[in-house]
Amino acid sequence: MPSRTLPTFTRAEVESHASAASCFVAIGTKVYDVTDFVDDHPGGGDLLLQYAGKDVGDILKGPTSHPHSEAAHDVLDELLAGLMVPEKAVGANSFAHPKAEANGALNGSVATEPSTFYVHPRTGMSCEEDLSRETDISQDYRKYKFLDLNRPLFLQVWNGRFSKEFYMDQVHRPRHYKGGDSAPLFGNFLEPLTKTPWWMVPTIWLPCVCYGVYLANQGHESPLITAAYWVFGVLLWTLIEYCMHRFLFHIDDYLPDNRVGITAHFLLHGIHHYLPMDKYRLVMPPVLFVVLATPFWKLYQFVFAYNWYVGTAVYCGSVFGYICYDLTHYFLHHENPSLWFGRLKKYHLQHHFLDYDLGFGVTSKFWDTIFSTELQPSIKTK
Repeated sequence: MPSRTLPTFTRAEVESHASAASCFVAIGTKVYDVTDFVDDHPGGGDLLLQYAGKDVGDILKGPTSHPHSEAAHDVLDELLAGLMVPEKAVGANSFAHPKAEANGALNGSVATEPSTFYVHPRTGMSCEEDLSRETDISQDYRKYKFLDLNRPLFLQVWNGRFSKEFYMDQVHRPRHYKGGDSAPLFGNFLEPLTKTPWWMVPTIWLPCVCYGVYLANQGHESPLITAAYWVFGVLLWTLIEYCMHRFLFHIDDYLPDNRVGITAHFLLHGIHHYLPMDKYRLVMPPVLFVVLATPFWKLYQFVFAYNWYVGTAVYCGSVFGYICYDLTHYFLHHENPSLWFGRLKKYHLQHHFLDYDLGFGVTSKFWDTIFSTELQPSIKTK
């Protein structure tokens, strides 16, 4: 879904939309344009027009009318037009949005004070801090009928018979598991294999890189030649990182609409977008890395078949680039850096809560700029 920012309305502006030609209603701070729904209202358009320009929160609950179904609320979600703010807030900043209930719909939290935010209409999130707001698990499952975070996720995805469209919508609505722990994926002896602390990446792969560089250097007269090829491999990794993230991890448009494709997507990258702050599923498990890295080893040796030492040096540089990528990815999610790294953190987390179809660079925005997939600073963060 394309990202957009929500306009703001004062109470007086909402009240002015009180006719069949332009009919607004409000629930708390949310404003809905129900003009096109007037004639389709089950109770008749005249009944709906009685409440045009007014807050209908109590009406939807009864007893004045009757308790409305979840389907009625889903219809309203599709008609969200903007957010209501005090007159002085609009005068000071035309994009001032109270966070209020926009985040509560997903994460069960309600803020009370207005501030300067844009609220994403699908995720209900406005800033990176929202990614760490604990999800009300039972409420989330009742509302969306997707996955119960208290039960192993793998079999729920496999047996869920979700359509691709529904799955894509839900997996890109970020959730946060209680207490910051990891939600169960398999719920059996395979569970430990799905969790990887960040420090395992350099611990396992840096010695391999060092040994590979040592071997590669045996075929060159000068260490500077080996270093040059190694640096080329690091730079090459930045392009590989971008391509894998965009064309493999986000193969959304070409994903088969069946449970095999959907489950494979969930295991490879979907779970990360579903639970983006899970600190044990932020870096690649060693087994998965071996599976993905082996074809690249074959490719490098094919491309540089004229000299095994060159191919090895370039490959080791790329693996070092991967190590930097995984560590950067972890710290972008779980640390609060400043300066350039802080801006990179905001950029990457916007990929999660703003627009997952843009912003594929993790260690750098360079290739996003080159290929016109750069996230624009269209929302404000804290």
